[in-house]
Order: sequence, then structure tokens, then C-alpha cells
Amino acid sequence: MLPPAFAERMKTLLLDDYPAFLREMTEMPARHALRVNTIKIPVSDFLTQSNIPTSPIPYTQDGFYHDEEKVGGLPFHHAGAIYSQDPGAMATVNALPIGRGWRVLDVCAAPGGKSAQLAAAIGEEGLLVSNEFVPSRCKLLVGNIERLGIKNALALNTDSKTLGEWYPDYFDLVLVDAPCSGEGMFRKSEEALSDWSEETVRRCAERQTEILENAYQTVAPGGYLLYSTCTFSIEENEAQIAAFLEKHPDFYLCPVNEELCKHTAPGIPYKGLDLSFTRRFYPHISPGEGQYLALLQRKNEGERRELPAYRDTSEAPHKAMLPALRSFFTSAWGDGEAANRVRSLRGNLILPPRVPLPPHSVFAAGVMAGEIRKDICFPHHQLFSAYGHCFTRQLTLLPDDKRLTEYLRGEVIPAAEIESGYCVVTLAGCPLGGAKVSGGMAKNLYPKGLRLRGA
Repeated sequence: MLPPAFAERMKTLLLDDYPAFLREMTEMPARHALRVNTIKIPVSDFLTQSNIPTSPIPYTQDGFYHDEEKVGGLPFHHAGAIYSQDPGAMATVNALPIGRGWRVLDVCAAPGGKSAQLAAAIGEEGLLVSNEFVPSRCKLLVGNIERLGIKNALALNTDSKTLGEWYPDYFDLVLVDAPCSGEGMFRKSEEALSDWSEETVRRCAERQTEILENAYQTVAPGGYLLYSTCTFSIEENEAQIAAFLEKHPDFYLCPVNEELCKHTAPGIPYKGLDLSFTRRFYPHISPGEGQYLALLQRKNEGERRELPAYRDTSEAPHKAMLPALRSFFTSAWGDGEAANRVRSLRGNLILPPRVPLPPHSVFAAGVMAGEIRKDICFPHHQLFSAYGHCFTRQLTLLPDDKRLTEYLRGEVIPAAEIESGYCVVTLAGCPLGGAKVSGGMAKNLYPKGLRLRGA
């Protein structure tokens, strides 16, 4: 049952559409969807190799509806080929064409679905800074970055004020997927339903105003600010955008993707301001949960800052480590010079993203390369996940290969076709993880915490 005060609010907003909205919210199940992670696998390859029945989401090129109850245990999920994501949530990043090589900031990033979309759009030559204020959620974000094979991300655990101080006039696109009252998620979240109150709406609106004001500072001249929530309240949506535009006349609203407009409703006028370029995603209009989005652009006045407002805190690895690193990369990649790319951050060896690393609050940076023990390099799981294509030895498993399940359970598997040494294990070419082959058998390096349990 919907909270009575919320129901009255929606009646006022939707008028004649309210009965259809109410029926969808209270009588119909939520729709399942997934996004194909093109960082790891082309859409066409996934559709050919996967046995998950899907139908395309019209406003995306990589999103699909499906009827599977759970996808988290499927091999393609383990491989980072897919990400379970609500259609409405998927809509936000499809608001605009994002350029390869862009610098992008996701201010409130966990669990990472929109960050992953951004990473796929900007490519390896771009930069993704994903921030999450809550440490436990930041850990979840980093886990998804690792599984999805994202190479060029800097994952931070700080507040929006610090982001504004570190990255003034820096990003081509800043996404503020703001913490909100969660009205759009009532079908999926009992917590959102039970916690809702008009006071919650008020508190969320105050926090959103603060986050937007800090995020404003990070947008480069000519850059975009993309604001979204998963709620319906005007206070958290149109009122936020109206107040922001009034305070910052160097920004203006932009229309969103034409196809997305066909599946959303226009924003509601607020205090005489036409906000129809902003969009409302309603479940009775398009399958999925509630979402609001607004795309703003900053006038192209001034210069984009080329470096953050801090000095790089990463260091070169100790010279005693270099022989082990060169030996590993020569053997595993056929490229000993790759060792020169390795940096050290708080004792961790990484292949860094394309940005200087800040003085604190770094949860993860780029890709964990591995560790040196007794002059031997032991590669990290993330290296196999993100750079699987670089390994000269590739053990390719197809969906019907019984070794696939054995590998995901952590078992040693036959690999007679692979020469001895480190290899990447792939699912139809999509990197799953690593193994070390010796005598025709692959010693499993898939992390214990990620393995399949049971039969």
C-alpha cells in the first residue's frame, strides 16, 4: 500500500493518468533488465552466445528486458559481460551522446551501474572518476568496477565539497545521480516504502541542493551537468533545476535523446519556468521504475583546467621490484615494457588511470597489477579481468563447456591446449579470471569470495 500522503501528491501531479500509475505501482511486478558491458564483449557476441531470452530497450543500444529472476549467478555475470540495471536507471546516461576520451565524474556513484555506462561510452582513452560518500557502498562500487573490467577509473570516498576543490573546471560531463526519497523504487524496495515521509523529501532536497552546488564547480566550460533521481517529488526534481538555473545563468537546459523522449513525460513547469526539456520516467508509460533527469550545459566561456588542483601522490615502484615486473609482463603479455606503466599507491602496484592521484580518499585507482613476493610477481585478479586481451595464453571456454562451472567453483581444470605459465580464462572471449598452467592443468586463481557455491 502506498503512503496516503504520497498518493495524494501523485494524484495532484498526474491528474487523469493517476489510475494507470496506481495500477502499475500496486498490481504489476517490476520489469527486469540488463545492460551488456561492451567493455568486455560486443552486444552481438553476447546475444549469440547467451541463452538468456531478451528483448531490446528502445532508447539504448546495449540494454535489454529479460524475465530471469536472478542473473547474479550466471557465468556471463561472473565474467562482467552483463550488469543488472533497471530500465529507468539505464535511461539517464542515454540522455546525450558521450564522446570518446571525455573526462567524466560520477558524484554519487554506488553501486556503479551508471559509472559503468559512462566508462563504456568514453572508452579507454577517457577518464572516469567515480565517487561514493558511504564507505560500505564505495566497496561495492569498486567490486563492480573490477568485475566489469574498467581500466580508467579512479574510485573515491569523499564528499562533494572536496570534489569541487580538487577538480575545478575539469570535467566534460558531471553526473549527479542524487540521493533521494526513492519514490520511484517503491515496487523494488520495502525500505524506501517504509522510510518515506514528507520530512524525508525535505531533507533529501536540502542535500541535493548542496551536492549540485559543489558539482557545479567541477564542470568545464562547454561541459555538461546531468542530474537524476529515482523519485517523483517536485521538490527533489524540477525545484532543484529551477533554483540551480536561477543561481547559475552560465548554465542552460538541453533537450535529451529524441528516442528517450518518446518513452518519458516532460518535466513539470515550476514557478513559470518551462522545464519540458527535463524528463520524467513513469512505470505506466515505459517499463521500469521511476526516474527524473535533466541535462544542462555550461556556456563555453573560459578554459578547461588541464590538471586537478593537487599534486600526484602515486610513486614509481621500488627499483628492486622492476626485474620481477618485467619478467612477469614479458612472460604473460610478451611485453616487458608494460612494467614501466606500473605505479605504486600506498604500497599497492597499479596500472593507473589518466589522472594524478589525490592525497587521500582513494579507494581504488586504475587496475591492481599484483604484488611482489620473494622477487616474484603474483598478478591480481583485476589484471586478468581488465587486461585479459593482453595475455598471450588464453583458455577460452564456451557456455556448454563443463570446465566453465568447475572453474567458477575454484577447481583445477584441464588445459592441455595451453602452454605452461599464467593465462586468462575467458567465457567466449570475455575475461573471467586467471589461472597458472603447468603440465596441462590450470591452477585456479579465481578469488574465493567470488566462486560459485553448492552444486
